[in-house]
Amino acid sequence: MRKVTIRIKKFSPDAKIPTYASSGASGADLYSIIDTEISPKGFSLVPTGISIEMPHNFEAQIRPRSGVALNYGVTILNTPGTIDADYRGEIKVILINLGNKTFEVRKGMRIAQMVFTKVEHINFEIVDELEKTERNDGGFGHSDE
Repeated sequence: MRKVTIRIKKFSPDAKIPTYASSGASGADLYSIIDTEISPKGFSLVPTGISIEMPHNFEAQIRPRSGVALNYGVTILNTPGTIDADYRGEIKVILINLGNKTFEVRKGMRIAQMVFTKVEHINFEIVDELEKTERNDGGFGHSDE
């Protein structure tokens, strides 16, 4: 398997490089560089202290960590967050506390995971009709019976 190189810039000496928790993990963990508290139903922009440079045919998706979601009710407000290939600013994560207790974010805590995916730019073509399918225009719940 060919590995893609992602270049990382650290904005802080406290910043940690993303890490994979296991050899089969899809997402690399992102770490907080601050201590903060998020009240129930509140949200906070949590910095990671890093920025990345990736090939132009990639994006990075920022996703919640399942253990944090299950144990504390904390997730990512705009999940999945998208980092475009041409963005060079600091990666920050919008955490939202859907739980009933204040959530304490600590410096060095794993707060999210970053998954890289290839993307294609699409040519859009205006037409008068689209090809018919079995589903056609069946919307939400169309297959519930």
